[in-house]
Amino acid sequence: MQYARSLIFVIQMYAAMALMGLYYFPLAAWDRKWASAGIRTYCRYVRWSARWMVGLRTEVRGKVPQGEVLIASKHQSFLDIIVLCSVLPRPKFIMKASLRHAPVLGWFAMRIGCVPVDRGRRAAAIRQMKDGVQSGRVDPGQLIIYPEGTRVAPGARMPYKIGTGVLYAELNQTCVPAATNVGLFWPRAGILRRKGLGVVEFLEPIAPGQEVSDFMAALEARIEGASDALMKEAGGVPELRGRVV
Repeated sequence: MQYARSLIFVIQMYAAMALMGLYYFPLAAWDRKWASAGIRTYCRYVRWSARWMVGLRTEVRGKVPQGEVLIASKHQSFLDIIVLCSVLPRPKFIMKASLRHAPVLGWFAMRIGCVPVDRGRRAAAIRQMKDGVQSGRVDPGQLIIYPEGTRVAPGARMPYKIGTGVLYAELNQTCVPAATNVGLFWPRAGILRRKGLGVVEFLEPIAPGQEVSDFMAALEARIEGASDALMKEAGGVPELRGRVV
């Protein structure tokens, strides 16, 4: 029964994306603020529909960043993106370049100022990221980066990439770490959505000016520690975190 509900939820979620995309497209083409409004409306709808259709509740903890700030977030599934976009006033992501070509999603992502980066040689990717961020600073907002570079399943771990530290030093901005447990309920792939409480938590900010190595160590410790606590609270398995993928 839960799988059937999940299947219906997923189908209507993407149908809603197409319909809202069509509605907001002319407005967003005229003014970028409508792109942000459309994304925020859609993400709030997904959170609402997940609650009553599959029993997946979502919650945001901590102070939601409002100004121009760098957010370094744990990334476990599409749901943490949805939650972030539902509450942040002007979110924009460091994202995979291939997502530019995703139907609806790609156009709106570029419209709100997301920065596409090709995966590959590290030096070239970092340079591309820095150039893209600098060109987008005329439209201030909350820049979101995933330090591990990709979605990571609960209980698994990948090394934190230096790109987050480069941006921290380059922008000279406060960095707000964010932890999550949403992968326990909304997996990286597949249809099944589980009942429970998915949480995204904004943690204590890290002030600008630290050495990159110190910043990266503090960032990883805060995000991983808080994510482990959230998974434990939800009945997850943080003891498996030593496994590298």
